[in-house]
Amino acid sequence: MQSEHTPMGEGAANAVDAVVEKAQEVGAAVVDKAQQVGSAAVQKAGEVAVAVRDVAAEKAVQVKDAVVKGASAAGKVVAKKASAVKKAVVARVKSAKKAAKKATTKKAAPKKAAKKAAKKVAKKVSAKKGAVKRSAKKAAKKVARKAGAAKRTVKKAAKKASKKIARKKTAVKRAVKKAARKGGRRR
Repeated sequence: MQSEHTPMGEGAANAVDAVVEKAQEVGAAVVDKAQQVGSAAVQKAGEVAVAVRDVAAEKAVQVKDAVVKGASAAGKVVAKKASAVKKAVVARVKSAKKAAKKATTKKAAPKKAAKKAAKKVAKKVSAKKGAVKRSAKKAAKKVARKAGAAKRTVKKAAKKASKKIARKKTAVKRAVKKAARKGGRRR
């Protein structure tokens, strides 16, 4: 056997030290590279999340504007119908008043005719009011449906983005762990 003090024993020890030192350098380089990759992946995931959030916010604003525009248009239609109904009612009431004035001068038979005309007008007015109410309700329901759909779209996009980010984070963690294990094995 060789002694530690012989030149051959020192050469072998130096070779072993050199191999160990090289393995440590390689391990450190692998760990550094893994950290760089991990940092880059986290940064990219953050950028993707911000981009998705911005797109979702922009889409929500567009949908909100469309809903508001639709509601405004529906309100205008309802107001227009109500105005037309009011004009028709005023015209009918005027004609009924004229008929009533004529009826008062001609005794009881004309009174009955005036009452009948007034009842007819009242019936038509209530029917038109019901139609206006129904169309307003229908428009309001439509607007509410569109708003709900927009809300669901935004939620879905946000959920998808968060899942994507989570997947990327776990992939980065795995890569870092794998690199650390490789570096540890080489030592």
